[in-house]
Amino acid sequence: MLIRHPRKPQHKPKDNARLGFTLMEVLLVLGILGIIMAMVVPRILGRQKGAYEDVARASLSGLADALKLYALDHAGDFPTTAQGLQILMRRPSGKDPAWKGPYLEKEPLDPWGTAIAYRFPGTRNTDSFDVSSAGPDRIHGNQDDIGNWQK
Repeated sequence: MLIRHPRKPQHKPKDNARLGFTLMEVLLVLGILGIIMAMVVPRILGRQKGAYEDVARASLSGLADALKLYALDHAGDFPTTAQGLQILMRRPSGKDPAWKGPYLEKEPLDPWGTAIAYRFPGTRNTDSFDVSSAGPDRIHGNQDDIGNWQK
């Protein structure tokens, strides 16, 4: 009769088994994440600027439509520069039976939080009106302005 001995484990776990990451491994992963972020973040920020400009153009288009509705109600006359865009939101103090507004619910602001500029007659659209955003620098009248004269 053969007597079998109980099997011994092939390998014995060490008491000092590795339970975590070394400092070098953590630093390596952080370095890789830093490199990836350095490549991705500038691209995202560049797209945000373009998105703000697109939103500004869309807002100006909507504002131009509101001004055209006002003009339809007033025999083709746009508000004067002195009346401004406020006349699109509130009935003028005098009697104006043609006013069928409000044409806008609130003051139009560009994506950077600056009020939209309005001028009639326009300096760029001489046969119509100018509406413009001050652009990212928030200063009207310089090169980064976005206006309804741009296509």
